[in-house]
Amino acid sequence: MTAQASAAPTVGFDLDMTLIDSRPGIRACYQALSERTGTYVDADLAVTRLGPPLVEELANWFPADEVAEVADLYRAMYPTYAVAATTALPGAREAIAAVREAGGRAIVVTAKYEANAKLHVGHLGLDPDAVIGDLWAERKAEALRAHGASVYVGDHLGDVRGARTAGALSVAVATGPYAPEELRAAGADVVLADLTEFPRWLSAYLDDAPEAARA
Repeated sequence: MTAQASAAPTVGFDLDMTLIDSRPGIRACYQALSERTGTYVDADLAVTRLGPPLVEELANWFPADEVAEVADLYRAMYPTYAVAATTALPGAREAIAAVREAGGRAIVVTAKYEANAKLHVGHLGLDPDAVIGDLWAERKAEALRAHGASVYVGDHLGDVRGARTAGALSVAVATGPYAPEELRAAGADVVLADLTEFPRWLSAYLDDAPEAARA
């Protein structure tokens, strides 16, 4: 059962391909990782499937007993290669601002290594109220519940599962690897083309909220 809207909502946002387009930076980091380790990683392929934890992608290219060590190396290299090359997606700043204007809190809940996630939001001036990393799919519900989030916005099927596990409304944006119909079939309550549509949607959602939910 999804949470009802409140007058001052807490809204969670995924990071990669929801708030930011990190593909150029991640591609560069994978290419540098290949050069450093001597192991080929198809960076162009890897950036088409962002969302799941880093170790899941690295397992496609490195032996199982090397994945943890390589993941640490990648995370250490990441600030050098990925942060400056990453841009905010259209509507990202406006979406966070819309939550604030409604008197609410905007948090980021992502599978990305938390320290690197914070570098991204700081570099781009997104300024959420909190950034929680290292949580994927259903485990995102841990942070959403802890912060009382009634809405979770993401681009991945794992984000839909995280929202539903938390009892939050699942708002999906079709800026990642899935088409709108795939997001709906996975259980998203709302599907938007991108975050430019979010402020208008949020305003209508809060206007339609039952009075009891606003008390």
